[in-house]
Amino acid sequence: MDYTIWIIVAVVVLIGLWLWGTYNSLVALNERVEEAWSDITVQLKRRADLIPNLIETVKGYAKHESQVFENVTAARAATISPEVMKSPRAAAKAEASFAGAMKSLFAVAEAYPQLQANQNFLALQNELTDTEDKVMAARRFYNAGARELNIKIKQFPTVLFAGLGFKEKEYFEVADAAAIAEPPQVKF
Repeated sequence: MDYTIWIIVAVVVLIGLWLWGTYNSLVALNERVEEAWSDITVQLKRRADLIPNLIETVKGYAKHESQVFENVTAARAATISPEVMKSPRAAAKAEASFAGAMKSLFAVAEAYPQLQANQNFLALQNELTDTEDKVMAARRFYNAGARELNIKIKQFPTVLFAGLGFKEKEYFEVADAAAIAEPPQVKF
């Protein structure tokens, strides 16, 4: 009889440890995804802070291209709006719009060789390139974490814990990849 009690206690302890470990792994994955989303928002904010400086530099050379500047400014504002920062889907849509606007801005810059030689412009362009690389890396990290969490939530036996506040995360994907791949058309 003593062995039966010890066996039951051992099984209960093992089940308790397994439940504890499973729940904690879901919590850790969820937190990693939240951290990755926070990294994305930081990089988007950094990029948004650089855009006004770039626009002012280019404006001095291309005063008659005001529509391009308005489009970039509107797209910039959209990427950091509170509504967009809440959802990867909304952020991806704003990203697509922003990428198109930035292509137009750089196409205008290409029409002014003296601008391309301007040190401020080159420094800002390099900073933007660096920031874009960081946004892509943060997006990959976020999507990898979201994938890992989504898989874990759907797998048995962790699916039993999914109802305890763990929800699938949506991926941060470019809304319209074709629009980004197409080069901008700038006519003078």
